[in-house]
Formats: sequence, structure tokens, C-alpha cells
Amino acid sequence: MATPTWYRWLGDDLEIRLRVQPRGPRDEFVEAQPDHYRVRIKAPPVDGKANAALRRFLADAFGVSTSQVELIAGEASRHKRILIRSPRRFPVTVQRP
Repeated sequence: MATPTWYRWLGDDLEIRLRVQPRGPRDEFVEAQPDHYRVRIKAPPVDGKANAALRRFLADAFGVSTSQVELIAGEASRHKRILIRSPRRFPVTVQRP
């Protein structure tokens, strides 16, 4: 089975590609696609609220502080690249190299 392209390891850090749906019914991981993972966030995409909620959701899900979750690309887009520094747990299927 080929490694999914929606994530990659950079040493101990994890880079993930997400497609974010703001104004969802709840904050949740939805499903893996070949090149991204779908995520729903309850917050609206206004004044950075959805991005802030996404960072908090990912920090909690991966067992890190919000300062360890960095938005690399996609600040004004639904498609985002996120760097999670030294994640402690894995809420979705992620294989270490």
C-alpha cells in the first residue's frame, strides 16, 4: 500500500494537508482523501476565527500546545498545510517512517 500524500514526517514533526470546512456541526476529522484530510470546524471563517479554532482542535487532538501547531500555507483558503511539532498522540491513521 502506498503512503498517503496528505501527510509527511519532517524528522519528529508532522506536516499535514487539510481541507477545512468552516461552520461545521462540530470540530471533527471527517475522512482521508488521497492528497488531503477533510476536517470540519464549527467556527466561521471570519477574522481568523476558523484558523484559531483549527489550531486549538489540532493541538488537543495531537496532544501538543497551540504554539506547536503552525499554519504553513492556506491562511485564506480551505486547503491548508499545517506543521505539528513533535506530536504526542495520533487521532488519525499516520504511519511513522
